[in-house]
Amino acid sequence: MAGMPGAGKTTLARNLERSGMVRVCPDEEMFRRYGHYGRDFPRGEFRVREAPVLRSTAHELQHLLASGRDVVVDHGFWTPEDRADWKGIVREAGGVPLLVYLPLPHEMRWERIRERNTLSLTDPNAIEFSEEDLLRFVGRFHSPTIAEPHILYTGDPDQVLAELRSLRSEMPGGQL
Repeated sequence: MAGMPGAGKTTLARNLERSGMVRVCPDEEMFRRYGHYGRDFPRGEFRVREAPVLRSTAHELQHLLASGRDVVVDHGFWTPEDRADWKGIVREAGGVPLLVYLPLPHEMRWERIRERNTLSLTDPNAIEFSEEDLLRFVGRFHSPTIAEPHILYTGDPDQVLAELRSLRSEMPGGQL
């Protein structure tokens, strides 16, 4: 997935999980390993601590794909370079990557994040940050372009499932 915080990535990933996919979520592993961002470890250490979590997530993803499972990675993949790296990880394990882009206006994302912030001490998917943080993140996020094949998420998980079924039907053996 490619999307900013508050775009609906976790909601979509959980819907896909209910349909039989395995969901892997680096944010949940970050919370499990390190606790609450800003309370249990300093705010400036997120990316340093995230690196080993992403490596573990990549290994888990490869293992799941190699064992024939369909997987959704509940993560934002903000840059074309990150997305290319993870596509390579998927292909190396014999999978077929599908990039889903979740655009959502700032106002809607900030409204969701304000609500989520109240859960940040107990919910690993509710990393607390300010509106200023969210605005700063916009400068680091790069939306997928025509050079990166993707589907545009419209809020309907069935749309993504239909695309996955279509991809599966095109694959030898029907596996993603």
